[in-house]
Amino acid sequence: MDFYLTALLQGLCFAGIALGIYISMKIFNIPDITTDGSYTLGGVVTAILLTRHLPGYLILPVVLLSGGVAGAITGIIHTKLKINPLLAGILVMTALYSVNLTLMGRSNLPLIGTSSIFTLLQILGNPNQNTFIILSLFVLVITLLIGYLLKTDFGLAMRATGNSESMIRALGVNTDRMKIIGLALANALTAVSGYLISQFQGFADISMGIGIVIVGLGSVIIAETLINWLNITSVWISLVLVLTGAVLFQLVLALTLNIGVDANLLKLVTAIFVLLIVSLPRFKLNNK
Repeated sequence: MDFYLTALLQGLCFAGIALGIYISMKIFNIPDITTDGSYTLGGVVTAILLTRHLPGYLILPVVLLSGGVAGAITGIIHTKLKINPLLAGILVMTALYSVNLTLMGRSNLPLIGTSSIFTLLQILGNPNQNTFIILSLFVLVITLLIGYLLKTDFGLAMRATGNSESMIRALGVNTDRMKIIGLALANALTAVSGYLISQFQGFADISMGIGIVIVGLGSVIIAETLINWLNITSVWISLVLVLTGAVLFQLVLALTLNIGVDANLLKLVTAIFVLLIVSLPRFKLNNK
């Protein structure tokens, strides 16, 4: 049972990535690979500041800012230099590898003997259950903030930028600025996942972000499949389904390990699982 609870906790930690990918891919239609670098950046910044004994709640704004800057740079390269967004993300992600390695000074930074946001409040005696309560509250606040933002006039302009860029530009909205802000927001959320997971697992590693984009992508694809099947139009329900996708994704991986699949094959299983989720809607259409 604790095995699946750990998977559930990891799914909640990855909620930021899922929401970030949702904003970049589903709202702006931009495949943003900066995710791999900004996730690691969030973990690295968190680990460095925790080892300097700063409390977690003071570290969070710095993590948000660092991830936001990374995303904004990708947005500027894409909009101002007219570089393909996929290539822009790859360039920033590659640059962030060196930035992260320079910040840490080594490939791995353990957090032994440091505090975390999970030790600030002792609501329940069981550490995992206590972490679950804190993570749930944390994710709830983030989701409410993002949901509220998307319902404002600014959020509607963001969504319109992805749906019909020429139309919203004709209405006087600066679409380049919207894209930059959107990518900054997406990567700030991604960095928050790095902030959470580094405290959850007790270390930051230079390779922790490799392939992490598939986690967010898989979560969003699960959510999109459910949204299409259920004909969901509500932003709030869509965000809840994205979070559900993040948790389901981790639970499936946990089940895979629990039934005895070699851990060395986990990335392969992850790729196959995402492929199956992507293929499901197409199978449904072909059957019709």
